[in-house]
Amino acid sequence: MASQLAREAGAYVIGTGHASARQAALDVGAQQFVDLDNDALEDVGEVDLVFDVLGGDIAKRSAGVIRTGGTLVTITGPTEARPSGGRRIDFVVVPDRAQLSEVAQRLRNGRLRTNIGNVAALDDAVAAFNRTERIRGKTIIRVHP
Repeated sequence: MASQLAREAGAYVIGTGHASARQAALDVGAQQFVDLDNDALEDVGEVDLVFDVLGGDIAKRSAGVIRTGGTLVTITGPTEARPSGGRRIDFVVVPDRAQLSEVAQRLRNGRLRTNIGNVAALDDAVAAFNRTERIRGKTIIRVHP
């Protein structure tokens, strides 16, 4: 949803990932895609903001493309990656009823799309998150029958 929200706010969005994720990234709003296995991330030039969901080496490489005054936001926990001349924010999700209601309304209105990969009953929650094969999309645990 971050790509969709960024596009709605007027940002030029560059998605990154493995080649198999290219179309999914483009479908949710990325205007450009960098295949992290075959393309040089550094070739995108300088950017204002990186929203990092991978951490590690990718966070470090991403920090290198942030322009002076730009920001690296990471959801992977504290990272050593720091943009030179920019700032880093370790993003922590704090539930906010008003914001969640706004996201839900955007989903209902069709302004945002989500990718649900699996729906499981509460009794099957452990198995749903311990699958041997990778499922694209989010796993939803159904609490009520």
